[in-house]
Amino acid sequence: MEINDNDKEINSAWHVHEDGTVHAHHGHTHTHTQTKAVLNRLSRAIGHLSAVKRMVEQNRDCSDVLIQLSAVNSAIKNVSKIILQDHIEHCLVEAVKENDQEAIDKLKEAIDKFVK
Repeated sequence: MEINDNDKEINSAWHVHEDGTVHAHHGHTHTHTQTKAVLNRLSRAIGHLSAVKRMVEQNRDCSDVLIQLSAVNSAIKNVSKIILQDHIEHCLVEAVKENDQEAIDKLKEAIDKFVK
């Protein structure tokens, strides 16, 4: 899934412009450099999860299902790491420059939820 439509809306929080610039609807604007990689990895994880669903529907061996679920879990963790790294390197750096305490607080809240 490639996002290159002019001003294509990803969701209510983000806009991606034709040049790849991502703009947030909150206090500051920033660029996510890993959007394409994240979307590709998420698509693969979704495909793997669909395969797990089919395995369950086919009454496949529980051990095989658990192994595949472990792979899905690992894929999601790796996507999360990419998003966090990109957020820190770009969004948070800009938020600190702009003294955007709200963005810093939101990151703290997200990390608290992520590590639970």
